[in-house]
Amino acid sequence: MTNPFFPEIHGKFGFGCMRLPELGGEIDLEHFSKMVDCFLEAGLNYFDTAHVYHGGKSEPALKAALTSRHPREAYLLADKLSGSTFETEADIRPLFARQLELLGVEYLDFYLMHAQNARNFEKYKACRAYETALALKAEGKIRHVGLSFHDTAEVLDRILTEYPQMEFVQIQFNYLDDGDPAVDSRRVYETCVKHNKPVVVMEPIKGGTLVKLPEEDKARYAELGKSPAEMALRYAAGFPQMIMVLSGMSDLDQVRENVSFMAPALPLNEAELAAVEAVRDHLRSMKLIGCTGCRYCVDGCPMGILIPDLFHSLDFRAERHDWNQDRYYRTVLTKDHGKASDCIQCGACEMSCPQNLPIRDYLAQIAERFEQND
Repeated sequence: MTNPFFPEIHGKFGFGCMRLPELGGEIDLEHFSKMVDCFLEAGLNYFDTAHVYHGGKSEPALKAALTSRHPREAYLLADKLSGSTFETEADIRPLFARQLELLGVEYLDFYLMHAQNARNFEKYKACRAYETALALKAEGKIRHVGLSFHDTAEVLDRILTEYPQMEFVQIQFNYLDDGDPAVDSRRVYETCVKHNKPVVVMEPIKGGTLVKLPEEDKARYAELGKSPAEMALRYAAGFPQMIMVLSGMSDLDQVRENVSFMAPALPLNEAELAAVEAVRDHLRSMKLIGCTGCRYCVDGCPMGILIPDLFHSLDFRAERHDWNQDRYYRTVLTKDHGKASDCIQCGACEMSCPQNLPIRDYLAQIAERFEQND
């Protein structure tokens, strides 16, 4: 089916390059190249990255695995202008030129103002970031300009009203967040529809949460002959304005599995939707921490606390009553890194969290549960 907004996009499934395979602390380029080839062979062509992904290693990895090995017309590249990478308007063009160099291309198909929220938007406006991106588009160095977004529907409405030139919006959307007021994903999606902006979906499996399900929920999907990944990805792809669903795949098996049901992506039927609703209700009843593992909080933590890993350990103990997590906390997660009780309450983590999580409160809970015998 031809994309009604961007005919050059093939299918509704994109390759997110945020969680690439690693070997010895570096991106495994041989493995990544096989993943790229498999994805392209399935007839898909959309790759999404950012200058900050993998500590700056994602863009060079794409050059090694994709752009130096395949003709330019075989793929589409989406990259981002991240707030941590510039301080003034003068910084933006040299950074963009560096991104093109690292990727090994002369233009980008899609360029996004990254992680927009009320606070970040003011910085981008002050630095004329939107205007600079639109100028680069006029010069032929960018084909389409959009934004990725983490805030309320009201903030998005303001951005799209002030910058109607934005051609698409990338939002977090998955069946667990759909209807959750903390993420506001349904109202954000409806705001995109209101402004007639096509939507690219990120975090369709919520950082792996919707794949690492409790056994009873996996069994519910297995009765339908479906995997958790399939149900999550097809759910996100099933809305009319969704033109692309991204998946941050980490190995070749994930690529093979995902393209098997996303090329093409069929909407969920009534029985499948009923199963999703049952799983969603169960997960919400467990009150797990809604962390997607983006690790933005870790990058800015002055105490070196592995915040997403601590969250996962707490959730795992609650979900499966696994008391071995206490030992794992002491001997692995905090052996060479900060403990939850080391938090100095600076709030840097919460300012960078796309999920708007009360991270400091959660760290206090973790300290109470895992460090009570220290």
